[in-house]
Amino acid sequence: MKKTGLIVGLFASLILLASCSTSKQARGYLADLNGTWVLQNVTTEGITGKVKVTVLNEANSNCFNGSVWEFNNNNNLGTYTISQSTDGCSPLSRYFRFSIYEPKDQPKMLQLKRLDSKRNEIDENSGGFRFYISELNKNAMTIKSAIDLSNKPAFIVYTFTKK
Repeated sequence: MKKTGLIVGLFASLILLASCSTSKQARGYLADLNGTWVLQNVTTEGITGKVKVTVLNEANSNCFNGSVWEFNNNNNLGTYTISQSTDGCSPLSRYFRFSIYEPKDQPKMLQLKRLDSKRNEIDENSGGFRFYISELNKNAMTIKSAIDLSNKPAFIVYTFTKK
């Protein structure tokens, strides 16, 4: 009887581990993300004319140009730092937790959750911010966040290079 209970328990554990596992592609993304990145520019797709875009509920998109992003895949923590103080931008450094979100039958996404200085979630219960991964390798990354503009799909596009 004890043996049967042990076998059932091991089988249930294996099923749980398999359902929570990260795919090989997601593990590759995490390995490529590891390190220091510079956000070269923030642009838009599907938007005609000039629009003001606030990124990560922090600052205008132009403030993020040249910002430095650190990703540590050992603990899935990172930081982004805005150092410029022109164009109405204020210097800022923010912690975040990141992961690869893997919705069924859809492209994988980079998920960020902003953290305060004590590593507590700022946007609790919001799910954080999700970005489609357009390109990610050891030297370059392009991610996109979908927005709805006048009932038309559009994207904010972030282009990074590895430092």
